[in-house]
Amino acid sequence: MKRILTAESVTAGHPDKMADQIADSILDECLRQDASSHVACEVMLTADTVIIAGEISCRGFVDYRGIALAVISEVGYSVDKLRVLVLIHEQSPDIAQAVGTDMEQGAGDQGIMYGYATNESFSRMPLPIAIAQGLTRRLEDCRTNGCISGLMPDGKAQVSIEYEDGVFNRITSIVISAQHGASANIEKIRDSILHEVIESELSEFDLSGTEILINPSGRFVLGGFEADTGLTGRKLMVDSYGGIAHHGGGAFSGKDASKVDRSGAYMARYIACNIVAAGYADQCEVALSYAIGKAEPTSVNVDSFGTGVISDDRIREAVLSVFDLRPAAIIQRLGLTRPCFAVTATGGHFGRSEFAWEQTDMVEQLENALN
Repeated sequence: MKRILTAESVTAGHPDKMADQIADSILDECLRQDASSHVACEVMLTADTVIIAGEISCRGFVDYRGIALAVISEVGYSVDKLRVLVLIHEQSPDIAQAVGTDMEQGAGDQGIMYGYATNESFSRMPLPIAIAQGLTRRLEDCRTNGCISGLMPDGKAQVSIEYEDGVFNRITSIVISAQHGASANIEKIRDSILHEVIESELSEFDLSGTEILINPSGRFVLGGFEADTGLTGRKLMVDSYGGIAHHGGGAFSGKDASKVDRSGAYMARYIACNIVAAGYADQCEVALSYAIGKAEPTSVNVDSFGTGVISDDRIREAVLSVFDLRPAAIIQRLGLTRPCFAVTATGGHFGRSEFAWEQTDMVEQLENALN
């Protein structure tokens, strides 16, 4: 049986990703000043205005406007005429008292989180999103190092892969849209992206039968939040698994780790990576759910999609004996009180070896539990 799976990735200059970067940069600054900060920050960018809103409790001074302007400038856009509206208030005392601060602290909200891993790529990510992320990384590199002149910050890549009986067969299509300067020659841009981005990044793949579309709409001069409103949390599939695996619905960026939307999803990915690395399944999805104010999860499920060498029930029992799934324990295990979140806001939250939740340091403990 053949089927085609598609995923996309976007560059740092995409308006939604710029909103995520501002929100996570604010979170990092709060944690830098106060590791116990509680942050739920939302950002909207439109035309000449940046709006920063949400609930933040931090024992320090945070220059919200300065952070927003610094992020936008670093991405590559002018900030000369931007106005910044800051609409921040403290976290609800009802939520604060329910969450607490010790090892029995409760989850910051209810919800379900998913983590997924597969052995079809080195990063244990689904191949469509892994390739799409590689293309956008390369596109950004070509813009910043100047190997493709005329590129602007906004861009995206989409990759479709054909599987036959669950095994990679071929890349059926690649779509790249890249913002460019008004004076750039579109045909030269297309040719440069073909050679410097696609062929360079995917040199190990046979692309002879692949449909390649570069700037299929033609001219792409107006981009970023001048062309499209940006919002935090609007690129959920780009942030996680490209739609190949489940997503619980909660966004990641702008939230401190007491919000299990973020920390729970990171922990679920961590568990799934260790299960796959241990060889107990070719692919694995871990699902966790929580109730606000309660430390222990309300459910824990493991699904190996029929690829497990042992039963999902046995793997689940091992997970429960090895991993402490209380929010405070997750935060401690993954080091989530550090200012480490701004870098997650572009390029995906998973599949990157620098993140603690990507490590496979619990394989031996899983093996011991199962044996």
